[in-house]
Amino acid sequence: MNPSSSDPAATGSASLALATDAQASDAADTVARARAFAEPLLVGESLGTAENTLAHADAVCAILASIGGSPAMQAGAYLVYACEHLNRPQEVLAKRFGDNLASLAMETAKLIRVQQQARAAQAIASTSAPLAQTKATQTENVRKMLLAFSRDLRVVMLRLASRLQTLRHYAASKRAVPPSLARESLQVFAPLANRLGIWECKWELEDLSLRFLEPDTYRQVASLLQKTRTEREQGIERLRLQLQDAMATDGIHATVQGRPKHIYSIVKKMRGKSLGFGQVYDIRALRIIVPTLADCYQALAHVHSAFTPVVGEFDDYIAKPKANGYQSLHTVVRDSAGLPVEIQIRTPAMHAQAEHGVAAHWVYKEAGTKGYAGVSASGAYDAKIAVLRQLLAWERDLSGQQEAGLFEDRIYVLTPDAAIVELPQGATAVDFAYSVHTDLGHRCRGARVDGAMVALNTPLRNGQTVEVSVVKEGGPSRDWLNAELGFLVSHRARAKVRAWFNALATHETVARGREAVEKLLQREGKTSVNLEELAGRLGFDAADDLFEVVGKDEFSLRTIELVLRPAVPAPAQADSALLKRPTQPDRSGAGGVLVVGVGSLLTQLASCCKPAPPDAICGFVTRGKGVSVHRADCSNLREMLARNGERLIEVQWGPSRPGAGAPGAVYPVDVAIEAADRQGLLRDISEVFAKEKMNLIGVQTQSLKSTAWMTFTVEVADAIKLQRALAMVRELEGVRSARRR
Repeated sequence: MNPSSSDPAATGSASLALATDAQASDAADTVARARAFAEPLLVGESLGTAENTLAHADAVCAILASIGGSPAMQAGAYLVYACEHLNRPQEVLAKRFGDNLASLAMETAKLIRVQQQARAAQAIASTSAPLAQTKATQTENVRKMLLAFSRDLRVVMLRLASRLQTLRHYAASKRAVPPSLARESLQVFAPLANRLGIWECKWELEDLSLRFLEPDTYRQVASLLQKTRTEREQGIERLRLQLQDAMATDGIHATVQGRPKHIYSIVKKMRGKSLGFGQVYDIRALRIIVPTLADCYQALAHVHSAFTPVVGEFDDYIAKPKANGYQSLHTVVRDSAGLPVEIQIRTPAMHAQAEHGVAAHWVYKEAGTKGYAGVSASGAYDAKIAVLRQLLAWERDLSGQQEAGLFEDRIYVLTPDAAIVELPQGATAVDFAYSVHTDLGHRCRGARVDGAMVALNTPLRNGQTVEVSVVKEGGPSRDWLNAELGFLVSHRARAKVRAWFNALATHETVARGREAVEKLLQREGKTSVNLEELAGRLGFDAADDLFEVVGKDEFSLRTIELVLRPAVPAPAQADSALLKRPTQPDRSGAGGVLVVGVGSLLTQLASCCKPAPPDAICGFVTRGKGVSVHRADCSNLREMLARNGERLIEVQWGPSRPGAGAPGAVYPVDVAIEAADRQGLLRDISEVFAKEKMNLIGVQTQSLKSTAWMTFTVEVADAIKLQRALAMVRELEGVRSARRR
């Protein structure tokens, strides 16, 4: 009989083992498939560092594996660089590897491009711009990194591993490193690894960056370490065996090992405390790993009883972990020769956390609910929040390294879905709502911050989780625009609230204008006119734009009438306009033209120059049409007099009629305007004449190569008033000239 068939426990164990094996096989297969997919695209390709792209991806994959990165992350190392060689990378990668991996590759590739642009800008700025501008460039880079990490936290691991491999490549090839890349590695990537507790990456990033930025300092300290290496290693080995044997005798199962020496940390201590090389305690260091928390303190007691502790050199990071979750006991003692030795004591779990940090507890989209950085996670959401808050803390860490003002003007808060939202310092839940979506802001009525109800004008703080409650319909409150009440800090949010109220007022104005225009069309019998076409003819982009200015009384309905009833073109001959047949010259001053010395003579104003008082005028006796009255500077008049000078006759304007009840005479005058063609030009010019109470009776326009030539015929009482109107027209946008014809 098969034992497994009769033993349910055995059956369950076998199933679990098979499932685990299957998952491991699938994970390995994902990495292999990703490499096989990327290889033909990347072979022969090189990065900007001159490193072979496929070799770089292989190395990044190996680094991720060494620090606990998941198979999905390792596969992403290949797909990130494959993106650049695909026409539709999101679609292709999603089809081959699923949306999860496609999203990871796309987000990482996008961030790589952003960082390349930032480094290029920083390199230029560092040679020509003030220091503050260079730091501002770095700040912008950090901001974009932070927002990218919030969309997919695995991007953090990929970028750290990639940067570490880039520095390794430069070190191995002995090529010069761009200073901007080395500085970014030391000032941004190493602090990021530190905040996430990925010590293995942090230390190597720091040492390699120092090697490139300060080669003389690096070589000097490395040389000092090498000179004392043999003696130091012999002493440490004797001490290691002594401690391990002594603790075994006391029943403590401990593993004692030497700790790596990191040149950057030695240099930092020497500079920070003004110490000589021989005064740095952790040049000689041991690490004790014990099974349980209680064993940590028992081992500490044993160390302090066997050696002489150095006063002031003890730190309990177990009782009070570092901000990134690091836990360990640190103490410095002197051996029998009086030499200082730093000793760290921790459990295996603490050691895993110290070496790999976030990678040891990666939960977002990867490993369930293991928690992160000393924070117990009840689910993937809680774990993601914990990681995001560490990223926000990293940004605050950096702010302490920069000059005041570069980071102090903004905060980052989290949405209920654990996305990071960037806001100005002092922002409220209303600012947050408008940042997420305009409609969410309009309908916002309440807020919870970290689960507790708060007033809408409560200032938010970095790292808080914000959730707003909304109504189904509605708009913002006018109180939100009152700066003293403190509801809004963001200029963008304020603009959205103002736009909402402006749109409300505009809606009412447009309705009023539409009503006025429609009534005019009914009076004119033009109800079938297309309103959009009518608006276009008047220089507006849309009918609502026309209705709005009409509703504000900023556009005369008379102008619309003129477009609906265009003036009848004048006859071609020059002497056909405005015929007058007075039976007797108007000696009372009716505003006409008087022919000097003649009792009764037909007069007419010449259409070629359209004279108007107080223009200097001359008369020309025509054959059968009486006297044609021209402006004295009329070119047509000069030509006619050159041929028939004897026909010249003296004329003058009739005197005005003071006290008369009837309005004075008006005269049609042509105005020529040249302007840069634009939307609304016709409307703007028409408004000038309307404000000056001049009746517009004809318009002709022509446009060529963005230049408009326009001829307006207006009725004026005198030419002086017309000159004032033309001066106003010349001040309009784009108008180059405005004159009488």
